[in-house]
Amino acid sequence: MASLDTTDDGGAGEFSARRVAGFLFMVVGMFMAILDIQIVASSIGDIQAGLSASTEEISWVQTSYLIAEVVMIPMSGWLSRLLSTRYIFVISAGGFTFMSLLCATATNIETMIVYRALQGFIGGAMIPSVFSAAYGNVFPPEKRANVSVMIGLVVTLAPTIGPTLGGYITDALSWHWLFLINVIPGIVVATAVWFLVDLDEPDFSLLNKIDLAGIGLMALFLGSLEYVLEEGPRNDWLNDNTIWWFSVVCVISGAYFIAHVLTRDDPIVDLKAYRNANFAIGSILSLFLGVGLYGLTYLYPLFLSEVRGLSASQIGQIMFVTGICQFLSAPLAGVLSQKMDIRILISIGFGMLAVSNYQMLGITWEWGFDQLFWPQVIRGIGLMFCIVPVNTLALGTLSPEQLKNASGLYNLMRNLGGALGLAVINTVLINRIDLHKDRLRDFFVHGRAATDQALAGLSAHIGQTPGIDAPLATVKQLYGLMTRDATVMAFADCFFVLAICFAAMLLTMPILKKPEVIGGSGGGGSGGGH
Repeated sequence: MASLDTTDDGGAGEFSARRVAGFLFMVVGMFMAILDIQIVASSIGDIQAGLSASTEEISWVQTSYLIAEVVMIPMSGWLSRLLSTRYIFVISAGGFTFMSLLCATATNIETMIVYRALQGFIGGAMIPSVFSAAYGNVFPPEKRANVSVMIGLVVTLAPTIGPTLGGYITDALSWHWLFLINVIPGIVVATAVWFLVDLDEPDFSLLNKIDLAGIGLMALFLGSLEYVLEEGPRNDWLNDNTIWWFSVVCVISGAYFIAHVLTRDDPIVDLKAYRNANFAIGSILSLFLGVGLYGLTYLYPLFLSEVRGLSASQIGQIMFVTGICQFLSAPLAGVLSQKMDIRILISIGFGMLAVSNYQMLGITWEWGFDQLFWPQVIRGIGLMFCIVPVNTLALGTLSPEQLKNASGLYNLMRNLGGALGLAVINTVLINRIDLHKDRLRDFFVHGRAATDQALAGLSAHIGQTPGIDAPLATVKQLYGLMTRDATVMAFADCFFVLAICFAAMLLTMPILKKPEVIGGSGGGGSGGGH
């Protein structure tokens, strides 16, 4: 990475070592916020037991965080203009840290859900603040490619290692430490940002024209959308009354919200950034990157846990391949994004993601580290080849005045992509397992020579154990084998769907315009404080 120091201090708009240091602490805060989306994923069972929660209740430990965060992310642009980057980030980091402490002390599921929602809502402002600072007024244009690499690495690595890290922490200590590990880093981050960050000034005049209607409509729209995507697969979508009504609320509030912000002079979220074609397409690409980032981070461990029966530490050793490849390929992605047309680099990245999923179509229940190695290598490199240039493409040509609002919209799309990916994956798994069971059942009928032979062999083997009803145990075991094979086939279907999605993104490349000098004097130069 190029040298980042110029002076030890600087006023507004001046590139300085002090600002760089403050920005690095902001990146740590962003890492914590993204990590906490997934860190509880592999420890839900332990948290459920500790809080005496039901299966339906415990899912809200994850859902409440996601719904609250997705509401805050687009609103953070307005809050950043109101309070300044420094104040909003310190409040966000401090509140996130305090809520992490409260989550660790929760004694029942009701308080845990409330604390997790507040943790996601308050901490959600850290993520877009880092993006707007990086492409706005911390770094000059010639240094932003290196910064994009660092941000891209954090954005991809945090959710990738989240479930594995959570499993290790829970096994070694307890689930309480999933939240307690945030306390000391959170205090350090909030303190450092308070003393080091001075990018802009508050604009309290915005309070005189606060868009309360826009805030309410946005909360209804995004909150109900996230709920439908999270809960829809397990509740049979619109066949469930609650999902149906939340879908109605989502459609109505969404229509009113879009009409409201397009007709108001000072809306809570300004959609005019989508007039920039590269930002609009970059946001769509970010949506599908969210599908790949969060969807595959969920799908691989689910297969290894449900089908292979591996522990969290064993799954972590296998998933470690993706993280290493992301880390090692990040500098190469930064260099290539400067040396070649980034549209070509994005095409290579999405092509690699499509190939990595295509390689999974032959998956069997025996697949482990060796068989998953190359798909993970290609996936890790492909993610970095996508996210680094897509960040530059979407945000690098916007003016500093647009960045705070636009970075919230951009990060919102990635989070919604994650929710969409999980919804699609869970829906495909549920429906296709049943379909494959029905198809396999046609082969497991009495009278077929292969079936009768398998039943006789299993019955003879099981009958050697005294005290067991051999015929009944044989049928149960055969049904278990059928269910296992149907499940593996459904996983293959998920990988096929994801491969098609990533391949389809290549069709957007002809629409993209080659970016001019990223952040050049006309658009994204290092502006002063605002």
